[in-house]
Amino acid sequence: MLPYPLLSASLVLMWLALNGFSLGHLILGSVVAVFASWGMAALRPAKPRMPKWYLLPKLVGIVLYDIVRSNIAVASILVAGRGRRFRSGFITVPLDLQSPTALAVLAVVVTSTPGTAWLEYNSLSRTVLIHVLDLVDEAEWQVLIKGRYEALLMEIFE
Repeated sequence: MLPYPLLSASLVLMWLALNGFSLGHLILGSVVAVFASWGMAALRPAKPRMPKWYLLPKLVGIVLYDIVRSNIAVASILVAGRGRRFRSGFITVPLDLQSPTALAVLAVVVTSTPGTAWLEYNSLSRTVLIHVLDLVDEAEWQVLIKGRYEALLMEIFE
């Protein structure tokens, strides 16, 4: 039994489109598609719980605002060139989030904001390492991530 028949059929068609049609490629593509479908079923995570899904538009609005604000800040750094001094650096932020889905959303939010990059999540100490292009105050960044994003994500997903 195939857990994802549409995925399997699509993979076989893609295999044949890339390699040309022959009986050997049809058999090999079918075998690959079956194993890929089983692998996908084994990797399938639990369905995320979002008890307060109605807060998603608020999160999207905050993130879009922060992206625009960060774009302006990064552009001003690039335009100013060497005339303006800035200090990039790494910060470690302790997190209370436990939901894998909420952590993934936080990683996307931090990385999509210009000037910041999510580098590493330590699941043992539950901390995240983030690179910041213009690091003025480390404590301010921790408060921003914990108060602005993590608190809302915990409310949405946990």
